[in-house]
Amino acid sequence: MTGPTLAAQDLVVDYDERRWPQRTSGSKIRALDGVSLHVDPGETLGIVGESGCGKSTLGRTVLGLQRPASGSVRFQGQDLFALGRRELRQVRRRMQIVFQDPYSSLNPRLPVGTSVAEGIEIHRLAPRAEIPARVTRLLGEVGLEADAADRYPHEFSGGQRQRIGIARALAVEPSFLVCDEPVSSLDVSVQAQILNLLGDLQRDRGLAYLFIAHDLAVVRQIAHRIAVMYLGTVVESGPAEQVVSAPQHPYTQALVSAVPRPEDTAPPRRIVLAGDPPSPREIPAGCPFASRCFHPARDARCLTERPALRPAGDTLVACHYSGET
Repeated sequence: MTGPTLAAQDLVVDYDERRWPQRTSGSKIRALDGVSLHVDPGETLGIVGESGCGKSTLGRTVLGLQRPASGSVRFQGQDLFALGRRELRQVRRRMQIVFQDPYSSLNPRLPVGTSVAEGIEIHRLAPRAEIPARVTRLLGEVGLEADAADRYPHEFSGGQRQRIGIARALAVEPSFLVCDEPVSSLDVSVQAQILNLLGDLQRDRGLAYLFIAHDLAVVRQIAHRIAVMYLGTVVESGPAEQVVSAPQHPYTQALVSAVPRPEDTAPPRRIVLAGDPPSPREIPAGCPFASRCFHPARDARCLTERPALRPAGDTLVACHYSGET
């Protein structure tokens, strides 16, 4: 197959407030506002941004778990939302997710071997007699002992449970993983181990990742490219090292300034953003970042005209005045 593993185009996702009992107005909350991206085979695209920017909604949407109001998702050339139920089930076997909290995603009443084997059984990927050996190999591949299959989730540490979650995702032989904040609840040393594991698995299996996180330092370690989200839109994307070392969008600059850099004798000045993001119920007509922007060229155009992603060196930036001082 040629072309990207995953390609999303102009995704718009709205939530109706009437879904919540305490809300009666029926207003719309816009979670994604025209997001486009692609992930190539064997590549990791990192998605970074503050809480509420739409990262997790994006992950669910590209997996077909959340239907967009408009836009499209193509996985290995197939239009995800044009597939019938049976075809979608087969495609979803090749698209899996690793959750932020591995404990809540595992059934506490089942041995972990049973949880890992479930996908193999559902998709009939091996004869029943061969499944235990297959589960043992999967657990070994993620760094767990063979007897782990007979133990229960509460008997493992957080890092070990995340390894179990990764093994369960790999059990159905996917080519694409959405990693939704998979290390945010782990200690720093354990984070590094899980990130190294994901890197090894990507190299050995040729996996593509959509890696979602709020920590730019973590994303920098694993991603080939980074897309920075703000208020449901992508404001900057490009090669990971380029985005982190020479950010173009003011919001990205603020994120980068908050990343600790122990190797620097004189760390960059911390940029503290004023105010709060606009409400997703009332998306601004212009740049979504305009009300908090500190760019010296910011003017009335920023408040009335939405900037499109445009080339700025090796990156794409949604700013009218990126590169200007």
